[in-house]
Amino acid sequence: MSANQGQSKLDKVLAEAREYKAKRETGYREQALKLYPWVCGRCSREFNNANLRELTVHHRDHNHDNNPSDGSNWELLCLYCHDNEHSRFEELIQYGATKEAKVDAATYNPFADLKGMMNKK
Repeated sequence: MSANQGQSKLDKVLAEAREYKAKRETGYREQALKLYPWVCGRCSREFNNANLRELTVHHRDHNHDNNPSDGSNWELLCLYCHDNEHSRFEELIQYGATKEAKVDAATYNPFADLKGMMNKK
């Protein structure tokens, strides 16, 4: 096999993987954006149509194929909090849990003032 054929095959595999990932993300991302307010679940940053691309869907169990339609495995996180969450998870896998590494669960409740938000419209 020549180098061009190998590169062509690699390009095809990468393109298929990217297409699969984009298709999968579109489904659960759209669902999560309909279910949850556009607020980061960690830092409480609010989003609108202009910056919505910076709001990501985080899988709480880190399994991107676990997408229940009720959204129970998802939370919306900004790019920065999402990166931080995955870095912490990778460190937990690599080094194990320690008392210092334990992080309390998020306390932000995006539905706390839902009635008030609904009355604004």
